Order: sequence, then C-alpha cells, then structure tokens
Amino acid sequence: MEESERTPGGVVMVLGLEDADFKAERKGTRKKRQREEELLDELSDFTEGLLLKKRKKMKIEESREAGPGVEKKRKMKISEETVLKVKKEEDVEYPVSVKRKKKKEEIEATKAMKLRVKEERMAAKALKIKMKEEEEQQRWRWWEEERYECGIKWKFLEHKGPYFPPEYQPLPDNVRFFYNGEHIKLSPATEEVALFFAQMLDHEYTTKDVFRNNFFKDWRKEMTHDERRLIVDLDKCDFGELFQMHKDKVEARRNMSQEEKQAVKEVNQKILDKYGYCILDHHRERIGNFKIEPPGLFRGRGDHPKQGLLKRRIQPEDVIINCSKDCCIPKPPAGHQWKEVRHDNTVTWLASWMENVQGSIKYIMLNANSKLKGEKDWEKYEVARGLKTCVDRIRSEYQVDLKSKKMETCQRAVALYFIDKLALRAGNEKEEGETADTVGCCSLRVEHITLHEQLNGDKCVVEFDFLGKDCIRYYNKVPVTKRVFKNLKLFMENKQGGEDLFDRLNTTLLNKYLSSLMPGLTAKVFRTYNASITLQQQLRELSIKSDSLAEKLLAYNRANRAVAILCNHQRAPPKTFEQSMANLHAKIDHRKEQLALARSELKQAKKEAKGTTDDKLQAVLERKKRAVQRCEEQLLRLEVQATDREENKQIALGTSKLNYLDPRISVAWCKNMDVPLEKIYNKTLRDKFAWAIHMTNPDFEF
Repeated sequence: MEESERTPGGVVMVLGLEDADFKAERKGTRKKRQREEELLDELSDFTEGLLLKKRKKMKIEESREAGPGVEKKRKMKISEETVLKVKKEEDVEYPVSVKRKKKKEEIEATKAMKLRVKEERMAAKALKIKMKEEEEQQRWRWWEEERYECGIKWKFLEHKGPYFPPEYQPLPDNVRFFYNGEHIKLSPATEEVALFFAQMLDHEYTTKDVFRNNFFKDWRKEMTHDERRLIVDLDKCDFGELFQMHKDKVEARRNMSQEEKQAVKEVNQKILDKYGYCILDHHRERIGNFKIEPPGLFRGRGDHPKQGLLKRRIQPEDVIINCSKDCCIPKPPAGHQWKEVRHDNTVTWLASWMENVQGSIKYIMLNANSKLKGEKDWEKYEVARGLKTCVDRIRSEYQVDLKSKKMETCQRAVALYFIDKLALRAGNEKEEGETADTVGCCSLRVEHITLHEQLNGDKCVVEFDFLGKDCIRYYNKVPVTKRVFKNLKLFMENKQGGEDLFDRLNTTLLNKYLSSLMPGLTAKVFRTYNASITLQQQLRELSIKSDSLAEKLLAYNRANRAVAILCNHQRAPPKTFEQSMANLHAKIDHRKEQLALARSELKQAKKEAKGTTDDKLQAVLERKKRAVQRCEEQLLRLEVQATDREENKQIALGTSKLNYLDPRISVAWCKNMDVPLEKIYNKTLRDKFAWAIHMTNPDFEF
C-alpha cells in the first residue's frame, strides 16, 4: 500500500501512483492495482476537499496567536488522520463517500432555468419601462397648450353621471331584531336604519349619548306609526343578530378565494370603466369620486353635535348634472329623472347635490391628476409665489396698523400678524351649535388664549389652546411683540371667556382687505406661501450634495417636518410604533456586529497582503473592503431610518406635501441633489404634479 514520508519542511506527503504501480506489477495482480488507483484518486479529492474545508473554518485569531510551528503541526495532523481514515476504509473494502457529481444534462437544465428566469425578469422590466413610456406619450400635456380666457374651464365635457349605490335588500328570516326580549318584524325603511346602528356596535361612537340620542330621534322618523308606538327606549333594543350577520359578512369577505376576489375585481372594473372616466376637451380624464356615498349614520370628527344623525339616500331627483350642450347627456336610472341639467363651463364639477345632515353641497370632480385640478394647483402656487414680491410691504403696513386707534384696523392687524407668523387658518363663521367647536384665527374666543408677561425666560408670551380643523388641537406658546401683547390685553378687556377675541373682524372682511393689497390674495395664500418658503429655506440649510442618499432624504424630511410643525399637521402615534422601533434597533445592533467582524477580517487581510503581489490575496483584500463599505452603508441607512421614524412619531408629513408645498421646489431639489423623484413622491403624487415635473428646471426659485 501507500507509504508516507516527511519532507524537510515537515509536510506529510502521500506516495504517488508510481509506487503503487510498481508493487502491483511485482505481484502480478491487475485487479488490486485498479482498486488502489481508484482509492488513491478518491483519497486525493477527499484530502484536498477536507483541507480546504478545515482552513475555511479556522479562526483568524487562532492562526495569528499559534504561529507558524503550530500551524505546520496542525496540517501534519490533518494529513495523517486522513491517510489513516482511508486505510481503514480500504481494509473493510468500503468505497470512500464522495459528493455525487451532477450529470451533464442536470447542469445544462439548471443553467437553462437560471437563464430563463433572468430573461423573464429582464422582459418584465422592459415591459414596465415600455408601459411607462407609453403612458408618458399618451399623457395630455395641457400645460404646454394655450390657456382659455379668464373664467372658462372647458369647452367640451361628457360623462355618464354618478354611480348610485344598490338599493337596500331586506334581512333574511333567520336574522331577527328584538325589543324588550320580543321578536319584532321591522318595516324595510326601519330595518335599514337599524342595520346602520348594528354595524357600529363595536365602535365607541355607539356608547356616546349624543350619538345614541341623535340616532334614535332620526330612526323614529323612519318608523311606521305602530313601530313608533312600540319602540320607545333604545336601551331595550337588541341588535345582536344584526351585528353578528355584519361580522360574518366581513369575515367572509376577508376569507374570499382568489377566484371570488377576481370576480369582485372584474365587477368593480366594469363600474369604473363606465362611470369613472369622462371626455374633457376630447381627452379621456379620470373622475375622482364618481360614486355617490351610500346612506348611513353621520360620524363627524371629535365631539360633533350632529353625530348619529341619518345620512339619507341620495336619489337622482336630488342631483344636478353638468355637461356640454352638444354631448350625450347622461341617462338617470330607470324610473327616475335628474333634478336639473346644466351646461356651465365656468365650473369644474360634473354633478352636485345637497346632503341633509349639515346642508352642505357635495360635488363630483375630476381626479387629482386631471387638467382642471392641475391648473387649479398651478394657479394656487403662482399666487403664493407672487406674494413673495410684496410680502415685505404688507408686513410693514400691518405693523403700522398695530398702532391704529381704530379697533377694526387694530384687530385686523393682529389677526394678520398671527396668520403670517403662525400660519393659522383664517377660520369661517358658523352657526351656533351646528358643527363641532373648531375655530380659526378670526373666530378665536377669549378662552382660547392666555397672556403671560414672562414665561420660561421669554417676555410677552401668548399661550394658544383651541381645536382647529378636523378637531385637531392647536397648543402653542409664542413670544410676540410688545405692541401685539398690549393690543390683545385691550381686546380682552371686559369680555367673558366665550366672547370673540376679534369682535370687529370676520374672514370676509379680512380677505376683502387682502385682495385690495394684491389680486387673488387671501388668508389661505399666506399659509401656502409660508409653507413653501420655509421648505425652500430649510432645504438650503440642511442639504449637502456629498451626503449619502439616506442622509439627503433625512434632510428633506426634516425640512418637510419644519413645515408640518408650522402648519400644525399632527397625527396620533401608530399603534405598532414601539414594536416597530424595537425591531429596527435590533436590526441596527445586528448590523453593528456584522460591521465589527467585517473590519476585523479586513485588518487581517491587509496584514496578509502587505508586501506581496499575490493576485489572490489582493482579490481577498478588495472583497473585504467592499464588505466593510456595504455594512457601513447599511448601518447608516438603518440609523437614519430610526432617527426619521422617531422624529415623525406625531407629525404628519403628507398633508403639507399634498396641499401646501409648491412641488417645483421638491422637483428642483431632487435634480440638484441627484435624488430619484420616486424617493420623494409616490406614484399618485407624481401623477398629480406631472405639470411641475415636466416644466421645472434645477435652478427653480419659489
């Protein structure tokens, strides 16, 4: 058999095929020679694979500490153990276990599959790019066309009218309503309203006295005479089976099969294709809200005094249609007719009706990315941009008016000061008790502000505390000038908490005054102007072109956050916030460990490659460098994400981006900072602001 001998360097060498052949020929045993050749081939492969595997698993620190002598002994030991193992296998005449080699057909099949997957991915990517290009080519570039004369919104408008919700279907016989423990069969109108209440039993609304009282009052109006005489106490009503039926339907929708979901999707798509588009000036445009809201119970925001009232079903007889004279006028549902058909091309709505709860007019309008909406946005931001040229003059005027002896002028100046400096909404006049107790600047009451001569080291501090739009609390402590502070004291003299702070001013008077200073100027324009100019200033201060993409996005979000704070755009922290942050910090810790290991491996690779020109060692060094760089980038991205998420905990960035920030500022910033616009605007916003994306140059200034 084979023999081994030690070289001068201490490495164990296995004797080669020449010795084995010599022995076989001497004995004349051809069969034994073939078996030994096979074993030696397997030994060579096995030994080489085992040595490579052991070397990979060896820790760098052990090799460094052990020194060259111990390393040689370890190699000798591995070789000796390998030879002994093979000899033992030979004695019992078992073949050495080796990994099964793939057949040529299997290798070719694997390569073909990988190639097919790659081709499919490339084809899907190419298709996506092609569809995007076709969409861009088909996009109506209305901003490149000549605009209509003042007041004209369109010259041709055709649509199918609104989509009405389906009629009410009575409950099945096995779903019953009980009153005072007794089963009662309700009339369809009464039953429908009862179902509205039952569907909300798991919501806190149904526990509020205002909601319950308003609902019961409107419900009784829908009852028959006998039902009104019998059902007199809401607490004795049992909606349990109605509620259970609703829960079962929700669960069934959630557990629908793919086929059922696809069927529902196809039905909705047919409705969208018929009612969701219109022809505007011979271009197909998407309609925003083409469905009329189904009947239900009014909820409102906060403690709205009308919550629980019945929102009645809208019929075609309630709807006014607006379209062209020369178009195909939409047909109402069978057995109905429209309230009116108009041909008014100075308005942008397609249909309108009045809802019964608050008496407000509801409109069907085009989608946000349509020409009519885009023109309105463009005009809004141009007016705000125009304020930049005269804002200093306006500020000088209201500073002078603060000293006026006329109460009307003085109050107007203070209100304008708040609107300009704090971006407060102007506030609209409302009927007493008709809506939630929300206010704006002009409708502030004495109880909404507190004056402090000194507070936290600042002088002349005004403390605001009131409910703004959508019942969002506005709480702020702001130092003001002595003149403003003195005027507020004067306005509050001899007034109770519920009286108006600006009793000589309203929104109409304020906007009339502002329009005399600049055409189109209103209190809302100040809010848009201050939001946009703040974003532009913050981006200049926070953005560094050499920063990474993650750092640039953090700078943008911080600038946007400054605007959101200015405009009081708040939100409740997400319910899963704490858990998501814990998960994110765990990822950061894991990435730090990976980075420490990668740096250690890089340090060792530098030592091994120092002073040598070995291509393999140099390749290993470059690979370790890339690994460290990749870990650093990933760690930075996670840390920036954690910072951004923590700062956004109670701030809503979407509102200002959607309504108050000139999109041209963001587009120009992306072009200057080499940031993909997709990182700032999602698909919906990119479609909405297509006009800004196509017309904005990198040097744009608001």
